[in-house]
Amino acid sequence: MATEWIGAMSIIAIVALVLLRIPVAIAMGLVGTIGYAIVDDWSAALNRLGNTPFELAEGYSFSVVPLFLLMGAVAARSGMSGDLFRSANALFAGRRGTVAMAAVGACAGFGAICGSSLATAATMSRIAIPEMRRLGYDERLAAGAVASGGTLGILIPPSVILIVYAVIAQESVALLFAAGLIPGLVLTALHVVVIWALVTRRPELAPASDRQPRWRERLRDIAAMWQMLVLFVISVGGIYVGIFSPTEAAAVGCLGAIALGFATRRIGIRAIRESLGETVRTTAVLFFIVIMAFIYAYFLVLTRLPQSLVEFVTALGWSPLAVMLLVIAFYLVLGCFLDAIGMILITVPVFLPMVMGLGYDPVWFGILVVLVVEIGLITPPVGMNLFVIRAQQSDISIATLYRGVLPFLSAGAILIALLLAFPELALWLPRVFYG
Repeated sequence: MATEWIGAMSIIAIVALVLLRIPVAIAMGLVGTIGYAIVDDWSAALNRLGNTPFELAEGYSFSVVPLFLLMGAVAARSGMSGDLFRSANALFAGRRGTVAMAAVGACAGFGAICGSSLATAATMSRIAIPEMRRLGYDERLAAGAVASGGTLGILIPPSVILIVYAVIAQESVALLFAAGLIPGLVLTALHVVVIWALVTRRPELAPASDRQPRWRERLRDIAAMWQMLVLFVISVGGIYVGIFSPTEAAAVGCLGAIALGFATRRIGIRAIRESLGETVRTTAVLFFIVIMAFIYAYFLVLTRLPQSLVEFVTALGWSPLAVMLLVIAFYLVLGCFLDAIGMILITVPVFLPMVMGLGYDPVWFGILVVLVVEIGLITPPVGMNLFVIRAQQSDISIATLYRGVLPFLSAGAILIALLLAFPELALWLPRVFYG
């Protein structure tokens, strides 16, 4: 059997194992090791299995992951999410659907210091959904706004998913952070527009806002987000202007989050200990997944599947746009069954060489992939964000959550179209900062 067919069958095997509830890391490691042995031999496969963890552990770029995770954990425990919600609520005050718009804005802001979609959705569901239900918002709008808003956390830097893509694609974390900022802000605005359109067309979804704060009160509430702005400017801003490397920025951001927490007396030693424990657990799981993904990627290179895919697509004579639409459709279908990290780790080693062969920029492709993966986080039947919210608000049915997020899928679809039509939306800022 040709090695390319072995590589193709391995993808089917991984998806099948995941659908059988085998963790994606174990599925990739198992298939990658057995496949490597079939194509080469067991000695080479076991040697690769033993060496890969040490090779990745030595990588300096990996240290950025636990540092940004720690910054987000400390920020969550210091009450910054509540401050962001109050600030966003003051920003949108006076409009129908104010609190839903505030939830989206707070999700975007918290995602800028947290970097995790699931953490953002879990945190904001405890703050925003009870408030919207108290005010009489329709449950579908309340849950849909938080679930879809939570996905902004993996596009707006610092983003753990962007870091994972950077490691897999061997691209610059700084470039990807710069590329994700403008699309992330555009997507946030599109979410707000969706809420405005929903409440304009169906006013019963949200009560009219009777709160018209004076500008002094509004500015005071908006100023409550100063801690988030300080962390963002120090960490991500430091990367953009070249003061810090991503790892240095993450370390400074961690120190800043801890210092702000102690200065405002919102955290203590116990909170720091809990944050460290959470960071260690999350990092261990994430690193294990990435190690297994690299083993699978080495196997794929051995099968020559990526190169054969490039040659096959070239022989078809399809336009690059047609191929990209097919790739996007594949991701959207896959997003119904796999989690975000699993999708990136399984598909990027296969698709990236093909996309680059068509002339597309790998940084631009990273933003597109993260965006499509983001849509998968709220797409049934998996929709991890939906289950996170369901765990926090157990009296909201999963059917209500599914119906609530459907209108927000249009925001992601519009941004995909904009990225395809105007690649500079993602590439302009990296070129400004890094030439």
